[in-house]
Amino acid sequence: MKLHQFDNATALNQQFATEIHQHLAEAISLRGQAYLVVSGGRTPQQLFNTLAQMPLDWSKVVITLADDRFLPETAADSNERLVKASLLQHAASAASFISLYAPQQRAEDAVPELLARVAHLPTFDVVILGMGEDGHTASLFPCSAELAAGLAEGAADLLAVNPTTAPYQRISFSRRRLQNSRAVYLHLVGASKLQVLQQATSDNDVTKMPIRAFIQQTDPELSVMYAAN
Repeated sequence: MKLHQFDNATALNQQFATEIHQHLAEAISLRGQAYLVVSGGRTPQQLFNTLAQMPLDWSKVVITLADDRFLPETAADSNERLVKASLLQHAASAASFISLYAPQQRAEDAVPELLARVAHLPTFDVVILGMGEDGHTASLFPCSAELAAGLAEGAADLLAVNPTTAPYQRISFSRRRLQNSRAVYLHLVGASKLQVLQQATSDNDVTKMPIRAFIQQTDPELSVMYAAN
């Protein structure tokens, strides 16, 4: 794990957007396509706004989410809605987006359709993770019965998750699939998040804090982008 600390979130977002842009531009140059996996929540919104205005052949960029609440795009708490409103704007409006929602009664029922939707995706170019106060990342919650399946070496690309400490069913990429990326980042803002990170680095038990599975990875090594405010 490499920890990169910034004076404030504005400086972090500018540098982070520049690095993401470089990764995507290189992928387009080498392979004709780039694949970006992002996380929802409030933390990345300004990052997304900055990145969306950077010049790039966005028509060759495919974007999806590390996880999402099992809600239609129109729902207020949908990460897809947030990402489309803050990232798929300006120049980046030309990018393609792969949704992690399908209209079924339960998340488990949607998994077969969603697995088929992501089956063609190659190694990702950039994965941006977030982290909760409980050490969860994506929707790999320590409280969920599905955690072992999500962390397993032989895990499917996607799984349904039923957290007991957070609302809504979730759809999440597995640890194995998220780590299949040329670059993996953890985006943190706030002193409390640094405390959680320090707690996560003090032990190796991934079942108590799933972010540890990514901290422990070496290929690629996790890059933590952090600002206190």
